[in-house]
Amino acid sequence: MSVLTGKIREANGKSAARKLRTDECIPAVVYGLNDNVSLSVNPKELNKLIEAKGRNVLIELRVDGDKAENRNVVLQEFQTHPLKPGWVHIDFLEIDVTKKIKAKIPVVLIGVSPGEKQGGHVNHIIRALEIESLPKDIPEKIEVEMGEIELNQTVHVSDLKLGESVSIINNPNDVVVNVHLEKVKEEKPEGEEAEGDAAASADSKDDAGKKEDGKN
Repeated sequence: MSVLTGKIREANGKSAARKLRTDECIPAVVYGLNDNVSLSVNPKELNKLIEAKGRNVLIELRVDGDKAENRNVVLQEFQTHPLKPGWVHIDFLEIDVTKKIKAKIPVVLIGVSPGEKQGGHVNHIIRALEIESLPKDIPEKIEVEMGEIELNQTVHVSDLKLGESVSIINNPNDVVVNVHLEKVKEEKPEGEEAEGDAAASADSKDDAGKKEDGKN
């Protein structure tokens, strides 16, 4: 389990949050199992954990000044600055590591499909799947080996095997990725198109003339 340290945040409000960010920290909150805790964490340390083990990394949070020695948490939500890179606020969810939780896992395509080499187009339809498992078994990503996908072949959710400890919640019949030739719309030569338009115009005038004759 990855370890992240933090400090209890005594002051709240916009001015206190701005001061934290000036000190290269970001405000955060922990909720879930027990009491809610306001704290601050170092964004660089959190970034390292995510880059190493993914967005759903299981974290042992050790907060200076907290009555609990440590808390097992996952990154639940985060707010980013609208104009510049960086986080504004982090929500951590405290969990029971003995109980299953739900998480969204990115789907990553690995390699090149033989069908793509034959001119096929890769349609990556589902880019994240919802799974349920014990926190320790949550995968960093779900890989699809494209080297095994032929032209006109489709990969469904039911085709993905993540082991007995991980259950996929998405509909088994949903399409994750497929490789197909794109349909090319046939275009008439310019001469034929012009002749067709002229014929259609002449037919329209004849119909109009017949209607007029009928009235007389």
